[in-house]
Amino acid sequence: MMEARLPTELWVKAHVRRCSAKGVPVVISRRGDPHSGVVIVKIDQLEAGCRVMVQIRDLDGKMGWTEALEGKLVAEAEADDYIARQTQYDPDVWVVEVEDRLGRNWFDGEVI
Repeated sequence: MMEARLPTELWVKAHVRRCSAKGVPVVISRRGDPHSGVVIVKIDQLEAGCRVMVQIRDLDGKMGWTEALEGKLVAEAEADDYIARQTQYDPDVWVVEVEDRLGRNWFDGEVI
């Protein structure tokens, strides 16, 4: 059974507020479809590099994340290139950038 879904814009803004309240630097660098856009999170671990996570849903509608770029830490330019390619394919995608040396994903959902 599909779970009820919040509009993407509301979901993203709630998580951005949560990050901000914890003192985690976060910015919405690209706004997509306010109701149903997919979310990409770029986690900048500063000197260590960046990780890119893409929001997905399983067959039951449960939200989770998959790691892009084989789950590797990459240079920021490589992460940005990947994100640019994804936004060419899907103009409705949201992009949120988080700065966290520990590489934590502050957004709900498990890595699938």
